[in-house]
Amino acid sequence: MPPEDGADSASLHWRALEGLYASAPVNSLFESRLEIVGEGLSRIHFDVSPSCFHAAGAAHGTIYFKMLDDAAFYAANTLVTDRFLLTTSFNLFFSRPIKGGRVTAEGHWVSGRRRVLVAEARLIDEDGEEVGRGTGTFQRSRIPLSSLDGYNAGLRAALA
Repeated sequence: MPPEDGADSASLHWRALEGLYASAPVNSLFESRLEIVGEGLSRIHFDVSPSCFHAAGAAHGTIYFKMLDDAAFYAANTLVTDRFLLTTSFNLFFSRPIKGGRVTAEGHWVSGRRRVLVAEARLIDEDGEEVGRGTGTFQRSRIPLSSLDGYNAGLRAALA
């Protein structure tokens, strides 16, 4: 079935990436949803619940990493249509504690298109305050996106 009017190969790739995110088993542990908003841009909406808290009643740092890494990763992978990327390094900056609620991770591509890509992300709490940010480097893997069930499911859904 041909794509609907206005659906180009880039937007099909973005919908397939959204399917890939949704299919990852780790994401069943979190209330979250990926939204690719343009080339080099992603947004992930998370509901941070007390199940993510450390003993002092705020989100554990692993949650910050998960949200920031995913947002930066998917922003970078919008530019790579054939291979799954791998995180090779990631730097985090914590600005304030997350006490729960809706948090949005906004990712954007910074540089690189061939072998290594750099992307940044920031976390915005439901009051509109930045609570953290991070920068990552991502490298092309040997894993074709077309070999991943979640990517293909997202692509089929976009074509339906």
